[in-house]
Amino acid sequence: MFNNPEQFASATKTLFDLQMQTFNALASKAVQGVEQVVALNLATAKQSMENTLEAGRQFSQAPDPKAAIDALSSRVQPGVTEATAYGDQLKQIIGDIKKEFEQAADTHLAEAKNTLSALIYDVTQNVKPGQENAVEIIKAAIENAFKGYEQVTQSTRDAMHRVEEQVARATEQLRAAQSQTPPSATH
Repeated sequence: MFNNPEQFASATKTLFDLQMQTFNALASKAVQGVEQVVALNLATAKQSMENTLEAGRQFSQAPDPKAAIDALSSRVQPGVTEATAYGDQLKQIIGDIKKEFEQAADTHLAEAKNTLSALIYDVTQNVKPGQENAVEIIKAAIENAFKGYEQVTQSTRDAMHRVEEQVARATEQLRAAQSQTPPSATH
């Protein structure tokens, strides 16, 4: 068991520091991903506004109702194509975030496991008779803390996977809509 309380405090501080590093790394990845999505959304909104203004200009300058309808119809296919491209870009950003998240989580998880193993080894060394129960309590507390950490990491992975699936599904629906757009709606 630990020879003094400072040894135990140092070991648990190290494990806590590793957890904080992991959470900070993952939070940083999440912020980077949000920045990318915001930039994509701004660019998409700008393009959409420009397209809407152009469609409005064409509609208002149409010499007759048929030309006005044709002007509006001509915007359907490019709009679906742009939405599909947006979905593809969003899917790529989320895939990159997921990959970076998993790499960071795996790296920090391995470090935490090594630290945990060393901590448990230190706890089980030099056990004096009658302290076995205290050692088991400490080991159980350390292992439970680590299991909680693993569970949070897995839950976050699962959430990222669900988001990725939803974006992929939405992009596929846009592709299906694009392939079903009537030929008269294209240039």
